[in-house]
Formats: sequence, C-alpha cells, structure tokens
Amino acid sequence: MRLGSIVVFVALCSLTAYYIYEPIPEEIEERWKLMLTNSFFRTLSHLADLSELVGLKDYMDVMYAVTLIERIVPVSDERVQVTEERFDGVEAVVYQPKLRGGDADLRRAVIYLHGGGWCLGSSRMSPYDLLARQIVTELNAVVLSVEYRLAPAHHFPVPYEDVYRVVKHFLQKWVLAQYSVDPERVAVSGDSAGGNLAAAVSQQLQNEPAQQIKLKAQALIYPVLQALDLNTPSYQQNQDMPILPRTLMVRFWSEYFTRDKALFRAMMANTHNSPESSRLFKFINWSALLPEAYQKDYNYSAPSVAQGIGGEAAGMDGPFRSLADPRASPLLVPDADLFPLPKAYVLTCEYDVLRDDGIMYVTRLRAAGVQVTHEHYDTGFHGAVMFTVWPTDFLIARRMTDNYIKWLRENL
Repeated sequence: MRLGSIVVFVALCSLTAYYIYEPIPEEIEERWKLMLTNSFFRTLSHLADLSELVGLKDYMDVMYAVTLIERIVPVSDERVQVTEERFDGVEAVVYQPKLRGGDADLRRAVIYLHGGGWCLGSSRMSPYDLLARQIVTELNAVVLSVEYRLAPAHHFPVPYEDVYRVVKHFLQKWVLAQYSVDPERVAVSGDSAGGNLAAAVSQQLQNEPAQQIKLKAQALIYPVLQALDLNTPSYQQNQDMPILPRTLMVRFWSEYFTRDKALFRAMMANTHNSPESSRLFKFINWSALLPEAYQKDYNYSAPSVAQGIGGEAAGMDGPFRSLADPRASPLLVPDADLFPLPKAYVLTCEYDVLRDDGIMYVTRLRAAGVQVTHEHYDTGFHGAVMFTVWPTDFLIARRMTDNYIKWLRENL
C-alpha cells in the first residue's frame, strides 16, 4: 500500500472516530454502542436538515426513515394471536394469548401508545412488536397497540383524538367481552409521546360522567408532559445527549402544532408563552416540584412571556394557545383533576431532557393522593426501552422492560 493511500485511510478512520465520539457521561453503560447508535440518528438528522434547506423534503419526512427501517408485518406465532383491526375507525394491532384447553378466565389488557414525538413511530415497529408479545406471554394479557395518525400531516389534537376514540371504544362492555378482558383490569401505557397521550387520556376519561368502565392503571415511560418551560434542569443538562437532544424535542413539539417555523424558533428561545399560559406556570415550577437532587446548581427563572403574538408569529394564535391545552400538556391540569386518576407507574432517566417532566408529575400526583411508583434510572437515556433488537440491543433496555412488566403483573 502506497504512503498516500495509508494517509487517506488513517484520515478517514480519524474523521469517522471524531464523528462517532461524543462526550457521553462515564456512568452510562455500553457507551460506545450508544455512540455508534446515535451517530446514525445524527447523520439522518443532518440529512433531514439539508433536505429541508434545499427544498427536497421536509425534516420529518426524512426522519421517518427511522420508522421504516424498523417496520415489520406483525404475524401470529405459536403463543400469540395477532390481528390488525379498527376501533372507531382508528387502526390498531391486537395481540392476544392463544387459547389453551380450559382457559376461560378473563384477562388483563394494556392499551399501548408508541413514542416518536407524535411525528415518528408505529405500532408495527419491531421493538413494539416484541414488547407487546412479552406482555402477552408473561401476563396472559391482551395488548392493543394503537396506530394513531401522525404530525405534521395531522396536527394536534388529531393524534390525541385518535387515541381517545380507541380507548373509549375499547372500554365498552361488549368490546371487552369480545376479547375476554376483565373490565376492572385495563391499563393505558406509552413511552415518550405515547406517555404523553396515555397521561392525557387518563385525565380526560375522568371528566366523562357517563364513562362506566374506568382504567385501573396508567404506566408512563419517560413521558413528555409540558410545553411551557423547555429550560428545566434536565433540558439544560441533557441538551446534547443521545437519543433526544433539546433541539429535536423542541422540533417535535412545534411540529405537533404547526409547520410554521416561527413557533420552533420561539420555543428554542423559550419565549413562546403568552399571558394566558403564564398563569399555569405554578403547575410546572420546577423549583418547587423537583427534589433538590435534580435541581443541582441550576437557578429557576420563569419562562419569558410575550405580550401578544406579533411579527413573524402573526396568525399563529391557534398553535400558541394549544401549548396550554392539558390534552397536549397533562402537567397543566389543576390539582383537583389529578385526585381521581388511576394508580400510576412513571419511569424516568437521568440523561433525558424529559426527566423533570416525569418527576414533576410524580410530585403532583402524590400530593393529590394518587398511588405512584416512580422508577428512576441513574444511568438511563431517552428511548432506551426501544433498543431491544440487535445490533442496538442494550442491557438497560432489558432491565427496564422486565421491571415495567413486573409492575404491571403486580398492579394490574
């Protein structure tokens, strides 16, 4: 090999190593695997930015490749029966245990809502398929995995309304009987944006006086719960952490409401609140709601309040008002609306911009008298539960899944 070729080879290896390497905290397990995994997400994000800049495709259209790569066709196996159905017009994948001789007992049910920032993800992705099968086989439960419509093609409240319609339809006596489900053992669950939808649905069902069948539990995996303060300690500490840097989470929020980039720019600067939404700051005041261990050396400063929406954001009153809608930000409901909620499981990760959302919700739920199990992973990162498929299979993902299913076994 000539010297020139060697120099080029070494240079390429050095550039590759430089690109892959990130200053990830030492405490995180399998750091190099996380670096390699995140290099794919960063590359795709760079391509999405470039594509949008030159006018080829919008950012989220390119990022949707994450969903397509993991997409499968769910099929039945020797233990699990899988069907694709519609509930009040909304697609869902239903996983049921195959009947055994003499098996006539009523079962638990878990309505599962996938993550992906309301813009990405699918119930038909292999990690969600594996999770559903594990719940079915270990709990002898029915799993209803909802394929709600996604932003930015369908802005808020469409994804929420899809989920709400499915839950309302499923919680009818005749539907539960069709799947041999015990009406007193139904839970709603989800990760990330799915945790947001699960929390919002749990709250809104309490406001339905005609709703006869109630949820027994809500299980929220690193949920996103508020859009008013995007500068909490966890947003600051983890702004550049895999798999969900602050910029991407803010983009998910803005795309959930509108394609107009004015909202994204305002949210990035944390200057997106109106006088109307500022009245709700007490519900997300992390200086009062976070234990000191999570506040660390950060000093609380209330988000800025814009006196009227003008300039480039003119005409965006709808999206700005949606920020304060509890169906989008479940942390914003008053204390009285938390009191009747079902028991809760909340999983949070130290290295996650959404850490403080989950912990503040735990604080408020407990203050309202709700039974809460809070499981915090000191070495956890956002999206970890999804990384169960080779080559991106992480040990922490198995522990999280096992502990989550254990909680469902004991509480549902």
